[in-house]
Amino acid sequence: MLLEIIAPDHQLYSGEVDLVQVPGSKGSFQILRNHAPIISTLDKGQIRIVDQKGADTFFDVDGGVIEAKNNKIIILAETPKK
Repeated sequence: MLLEIIAPDHQLYSGEVDLVQVPGSKGSFQILRNHAPIISTLDKGQIRIVDQKGADTFFDVDGGVIEAKNNKIIILAETPKK
């Protein structure tokens, strides 16, 4: 699956992944290959990515929106202030 995570001022991640786990506003959920189309809002929490080599990557977010369709996932993320 192709994943893109975009913050307001830059791209956080772009690449092929096997799993994405997100803090949905109604509870955490994960997306695997051939997931049904979905659009959801995100709450504050952590996005977990498992790439095709099995490595985990984590991103902290303050909220956002996720859309998954046809094995392409786009996350528009609000990132924590530094």
